[in-house]
Amino acid sequence: MAPLPDGFSYAEVNATYNGLSFGIAAMGSATIFFWLQLPNVKGYRTAITITGFVTLIATYHCIRIFDSWSEAFTVSSKDGGDYTVQLTGSPFNDGYRYVDWLLTVPLLLIELILVMKLPQAETVSLSTKLGLASTLMVALG
Repeated sequence: MAPLPDGFSYAEVNATYNGLSFGIAAMGSATIFFWLQLPNVKGYRTAITITGFVTLIATYHCIRIFDSWSEAFTVSSKDGGDYTVQLTGSPFNDGYRYVDWLLTVPLLLIELILVMKLPQAETVSLSTKLGLASTLMVALG
């Protein structure tokens, strides 16, 4: 968990809050869109299903990051004046992004291989190699 430095302005906290909120809405709606389009896509259903899982995983982790960010700050206004931002002492968990990468990067590479329409043996071989290599790459940082 990352310790947050003191001195965030209201604009900085608010911009991050709004950006995370937009990310949740965008990725969540993309998940719904991809899965609703499955009947309309011939030959790429597995790839579209994986895309939906990637955006679902990203949505979940963005929600967790959003919650962690919200819990890390208290925003207050005294007598209708300027907003002040204070740390709550609750740590900001930045580990969610790494878990997200650990899950989604291999899936995205496998999806790329699937849309290339390679022979099955080559698809399995490349998916295994690139999936494991990308997991190792993210894990080692």
